[in-house]
Amino acid sequence: MFESLSSFVATYVPITHVTLPMFGVVDVHKLIVAVAVFLVLSALFWFLRMILLVRLETLAGRTVRKFDDTVVEAIRSIRPWVYVLVSLYAALSLYEMPDTFGRVVTGALLLAFVWQAIQVVRCFISYTVTNYLEKDEDGDGEVDPASATMSHLVTLIAQILLWVVGIIFVLSNIGVEVTSLIAGLGIGGIAVAFALQGVLSDLFASFSIYFDKPFRIGDFIVVGSDSGTVENIGVKSTRLRTLQGEELVISNAELTTARVQNFKKMNERRVSSEVGITYETPQERVREVNGIVERIFADMEGVRFDRTHLKSFGDSALIFEIVYHVETSNYAEFMDVQQQFNFTLMERFAEVGIEFAYPTQTIYHKAA
Repeated sequence: MFESLSSFVATYVPITHVTLPMFGVVDVHKLIVAVAVFLVLSALFWFLRMILLVRLETLAGRTVRKFDDTVVEAIRSIRPWVYVLVSLYAALSLYEMPDTFGRVVTGALLLAFVWQAIQVVRCFISYTVTNYLEKDEDGDGEVDPASATMSHLVTLIAQILLWVVGIIFVLSNIGVEVTSLIAGLGIGGIAVAFALQGVLSDLFASFSIYFDKPFRIGDFIVVGSDSGTVENIGVKSTRLRTLQGEELVISNAELTTARVQNFKKMNERRVSSEVGITYETPQERVREVNGIVERIFADMEGVRFDRTHLKSFGDSALIFEIVYHVETSNYAEFMDVQQQFNFTLMERFAEVGIEFAYPTQTIYHKAA
């Protein structure tokens, strides 16, 4: 592919002979052409790289988009030794090289191409995963740890696939039969998949958790009889911090098949409680219970009153059902509201002389 350049340079290089001891007259024309090709290509590659960088950096400075910065980074990732190696290969192509040596040189050049191409593609992969996977889910200015883990995993998988394709490309271009190699990789991949089906199941489950987002780091969830705050969502497992303080590790595959309750998703908590007062309470006081409860909630913030009713006649108490909504998902705040209501209800009942009922049994004895 460099023959035309070599021919062009050869037209400007005069036929040169050098007399060397023990060798006599030696034609160094081809050597001079090879050196000239090497120097011209090296200078040309360097010049083009610098021109592109200067122009693109100027263009990127005028825009706020990140894609042009990615293009600049991709060009900057091209290492000088790569185009020096290309220039050296072009110079050596003027000579008849032994078959084995030629394969080695070609393989080294193609491997350098593959390595450099992967570095360039990785810049665009990083741009893609950063913009589409690494997200600020909470709006706190920081990337969600689960998103960062997923972006690293996608980047790693993409690089592995690129290297596999690149190595097969190099082998096929140096004369190695890759058909059987590809077939062997397919059979080996199936065997590995069977051997690691549990790990792969957790791996794909992690993708499902990321894209479906049934929970995130910091959420309080209940899985079966276990509960805790999500601390980490990994490739294979998810780690919870339970209320007792220990770390609970659950495989991702189990989480995708289990019923998960996410309390962080709650906008409010509904409370339905029952209060019993004694049968000895005067009827006019019984009728005041609804008003007392409503006035208590009218003075409380962060609570939405629903209803209160005399629900039923219990064995030893008049049962009132009280329903209200606490406008928070925080469990501690939810319990604080319940406690405040209970304390206030006790005070208001005491003020009007209403007594709470407790299990009692009255025995009537009739004399014979």
